[in-house]
Amino acid sequence: MEIGFLEYKVRNGDSLSSIASRLGITGEDLKLFHNSHCQRMDRIWFDHLNEVKSVFVPLHIQTEKQKDQKRKEILPLLQISDSFFEKTYKISETFESPFQPSLTVDYDVNLEVHKDRNTAHYKVSYSQDHFIANGNLPDDKMSDLSISCMKSIMPIDFVLNEQGRIIGFADHKKIITTFTDKRRDLDEFFIGEISKKYLDTFEKNIAEESFFLQQFQGTLLFQTLFPKMDWFHKKTDWTESFYFLQNSFSVQCQMEIEQKNEDQDHITTILTGNSTEFYSLQELQTGTKYNIPAEDPVTGHIIIEYTTHKKNKNLLQATASINLWRGEEFIQQHTITITQG
Repeated sequence: MEIGFLEYKVRNGDSLSSIASRLGITGEDLKLFHNSHCQRMDRIWFDHLNEVKSVFVPLHIQTEKQKDQKRKEILPLLQISDSFFEKTYKISETFESPFQPSLTVDYDVNLEVHKDRNTAHYKVSYSQDHFIANGNLPDDKMSDLSISCMKSIMPIDFVLNEQGRIIGFADHKKIITTFTDKRRDLDEFFIGEISKKYLDTFEKNIAEESFFLQQFQGTLLFQTLFPKMDWFHKKTDWTESFYFLQNSFSVQCQMEIEQKNEDQDHITTILTGNSTEFYSLQELQTGTKYNIPAEDPVTGHIIIEYTTHKKNKNLLQATASINLWRGEEFIQQHTITITQG
């Protein structure tokens, strides 16, 4: 059996911290190591080594630099790559609120990612299909119209920056042209004044590039599916902005990270955040900041969990949830699960 430690004979002037310093570890780490290998009566509790004759020290020590390097080897890269994404993901979103019936929407997302030869950016061709609401195919006219409008302009090509975030459309004019070409068919199928008004509004919205882009960026799907790649490498708390509601504004959150490395092939990264900016529910719902302190502010809690492959470094699964509270009153929970197709 391999022995991973040796017995160091204490000399005059030695202390736990001085011995540990020569080994490249902390005194606390050395104390914990010694106490886990010695007899109960020989445990050490203080930095001074009065009357202590020997200390068990580890033979194989990893410096912080070596630990960081090993950690980097199993985490996704700091910059986005086309291998990070799978081609198809199954999506399940649930909306729960005490004010209305819960809703679960399931659908597929298809991705084609490639690097632009002329820039350092990546392009992702995005489409979605196979919608199911609460276990059934959407059967009302407006849901069908909404889905048909989005399908008519897909796939949509987005631009990803090196960090992995969506920063724009690859060709916004193409989206407008595509819808214009297909609108006649939609007008013939969806007849009536209400449908015409919806189609007019949709055409107007996609024409406003920044507004239409925010419609995607503000979704929990895009905030989860397209993470900043440096999230996986964080070691200390940091501040990040998230959209709690889609057609709103982003809110600053204080973030923490935890990683579980218990599986041979996979590593799990868990991000947890709490809002540090406080707005009223009306401000969040209307997307308008009143610039006065909210009398009854809403607090938000977000948690995102990623499972990535240690060797291939691709995204296998992600889950996320946003919870909104007003004092002790529960306002809304929005959860999403993203799994390989």
